[in-house]
Amino acid sequence: MNRSIRKVAIIGSGVMGSRIACHFAGIGVQVLLLDIVPRALTDAETAKGLTLASKQVRNRIVNDALQATLKSKPSAVYTRSVAARVTTGNIDDDLHRIADCDWIMEVVIERLDIKQQLFEKIEQYRKPGTLISSNTSGIPIRLMNEGRSEDFCRHFCGTHFFNPPRYLRLLEIIPGPDTKPEVIDFLSDYGSRHLGKSTVVCKDTPAFIANRVGVFGFMAVFKAMQDLDLNIDEVDSLTGTIMGRPKSATFRTGDVVGLDTLVMVAKNLPANVPDDEAKDIFTVPPFIDTMLANKWLGDKTGQGFYKKVKGEKKEILTLNLKTMEYGPKVKTKFATIEAAKPIDDLKQRLVALYSGGDKAGAFYRQFHHLLFAYISNRIPEISDELYKIDDALKAGFGWEIGAFESWDALGVKRVLGKMKEAGMQVAPWIDEMLAAGITTFYKTENGKKLYYDQQSKSYKPVPGSGSFIILEQLSDNVVWKNSACKLYDIGDGIAAFSWNSKMNTIGGEVLDGMQKAVAKAEEQFHGLVLANSGANFSAGANVGLIFMYAVEQEYDELDLAVRMFQASTMRLRYSSIPVVVAPHGLTLGGGCEICLHADAVQAAAESYIGLVEVGVGLIPGGGGSKEMAVRAGDRNIKEDIEVNYLQQLFINVGTAKVSTSAHEAFENHVLRPGHDGISVNVDRRIADAKRKALLLWEQGYTQPAPRTDIKVQGRGGMGGLLAGVHGMWRGNYISDHDRLIAEKLAHVMCGGDLTAASVVSEQYLLDLEREAFLSLCGQKKTLERLQSILTTGKPLRN
Repeated sequence: MNRSIRKVAIIGSGVMGSRIACHFAGIGVQVLLLDIVPRALTDAETAKGLTLASKQVRNRIVNDALQATLKSKPSAVYTRSVAARVTTGNIDDDLHRIADCDWIMEVVIERLDIKQQLFEKIEQYRKPGTLISSNTSGIPIRLMNEGRSEDFCRHFCGTHFFNPPRYLRLLEIIPGPDTKPEVIDFLSDYGSRHLGKSTVVCKDTPAFIANRVGVFGFMAVFKAMQDLDLNIDEVDSLTGTIMGRPKSATFRTGDVVGLDTLVMVAKNLPANVPDDEAKDIFTVPPFIDTMLANKWLGDKTGQGFYKKVKGEKKEILTLNLKTMEYGPKVKTKFATIEAAKPIDDLKQRLVALYSGGDKAGAFYRQFHHLLFAYISNRIPEISDELYKIDDALKAGFGWEIGAFESWDALGVKRVLGKMKEAGMQVAPWIDEMLAAGITTFYKTENGKKLYYDQQSKSYKPVPGSGSFIILEQLSDNVVWKNSACKLYDIGDGIAAFSWNSKMNTIGGEVLDGMQKAVAKAEEQFHGLVLANSGANFSAGANVGLIFMYAVEQEYDELDLAVRMFQASTMRLRYSSIPVVVAPHGLTLGGGCEICLHADAVQAAAESYIGLVEVGVGLIPGGGGSKEMAVRAGDRNIKEDIEVNYLQQLFINVGTAKVSTSAHEAFENHVLRPGHDGISVNVDRRIADAKRKALLLWEQGYTQPAPRTDIKVQGRGGMGGLLAGVHGMWRGNYISDHDRLIAEKLAHVMCGGDLTAASVVSEQYLLDLEREAFLSLCGQKKTLERLQSILTTGKPLRN
């Protein structure tokens, strides 16, 4: 059966239900969102003369939930406009409308009896063959099947989304005993391709995969913390980004998730898996019981492990687990952490952390030993394939590196010896694997990632990896490189250029590499893709280099650096082969300018793109200001709109506006309809960009000619822009320096001091841009802003 998903029904509009609905709407699917009918009127409804029969009342729960989701931060939607695709209703009046839905998903309270009652009602209206699933986090799928028809059972499974579903990429798919294999195959592919998920097919075991191991990880931290007499601030300094975990680390994450949620899983597991060798670790520590009794559950109750105190100055207090009183955060310092901080490579950093000789090193050893022993014994109980455990932890809990991947990084044989010295027991298959001469859980061959399969005792390809292009796995395909950059052959006549610096910032070596990559691609390939690994595409130009030149008043060097950046982006624009950029995460300043000059952009949905130079006291100097003038001129010519579009672009650049998604980047005129595209799954963006580059070549790509026909507004357009700037300045909304920056930007975007609208060349605009950029570099206020960015990471408002 050739399935497509045009409309979904989400039944249950709570925190998860409404967010799942918005995620579907965000990818273009029509959504029917239903919830129960209220049992009583609110005071406001009574005052309006409404009754329980009023539609406004009957849909109050679902409508309030949807509105709360649309207002939530971080945003649950790519753009606010997606709400138009969500139709709301209630179960009593509107359940019949599920008959024309392609997928029905139950997202109600975690009680088997309530779910079963709802499924009985759903069967009255669901048409045969329609997909049906439950967003349960742990109720056995086989129990939900009881009493249902054969067709229901054949098309039913668990679909466990993680909150918030827009940002956490894990989708656990749990087949029931009668689920058709093709249903699981379809949902796995749909989840990956359309919903942007890392789909993991799980066994129907308690807590499935991610929560089973992830919550064990929390409890292992609690145990190590108590054994080593560490406090909350110390543990969070050890378990955050330094070891490849989210910035929220352990206890801040606990406050976000909710202590009651963590405890529910921790308490249920020993009862549901009595043979779990580590069930004693799931015993809740006494301080947790006290917190539960006090209703210190985290963000939902206003305090948990941390407590925000409002006053003259907002302060975050930390709970002392010995006195159970809140106090100021304690500054922490460990020699192991200080030694590991300069190490950029996470795998090498983990080795340094594990080898530490202080209390921090002891913590890392104990935690990893507990974790490794546990995951070894979960094969094959919760998964036959070890890569699924890693995928679930990375996508569901935000780990940069999976548990088995971590073990590989630390050395399987070496760590196993340490574990045995500490009296830790691992599953027998680990010893058998090492005895057979296999020393790693993963390896790469011919650009493909393989995992060790415990059943066949051999390596197998990680399924689905053929849909992704992972540059790090293509070390044998490097065509050219320098210390910062690499050019890869990614097949079918397409090359890929990437660079690796802190936050993937762009300096002279990257720009030199970019120009060489274009030249080599023109000689040997049909197209070029620009893409980076890590959390972000690029945080922009190397601010430290700009600051150094400006402070030393090395204006010739600064002029040369700006010229080089402009030449590099123009080289992308006027190459003889198509250039496609595949950004993700932060794509700021110079990173955005690279996108603006490509033939096409294939952005990950979670791309945060914008020209932010104004925030550091400058204007875009790598062709960004010029490009905004070009786009304004092209739009004016085609639509005969003289200034309105120019004003929109000026405001976006002048306020350093950053799009909160790739979808919003279209609304902000950074991405172009008809040229650029979106990959909802970040792992697919490079493969999608490759296809786009190949298509452009096959369609007969022709090298564009430098532009000499750009319409600019001159003084007429500048007057309108500067009038707005003056009003903001007079109203004390912007500083004197902000006004100066805005005047420089307007000067460039309107083509300079021209008496009337004129036609100019790109080079003319680039010269104006460079002149304005250099003049701002000499300003004291700009230097103060640059220094603030370098020292605090935050722009100074001066």
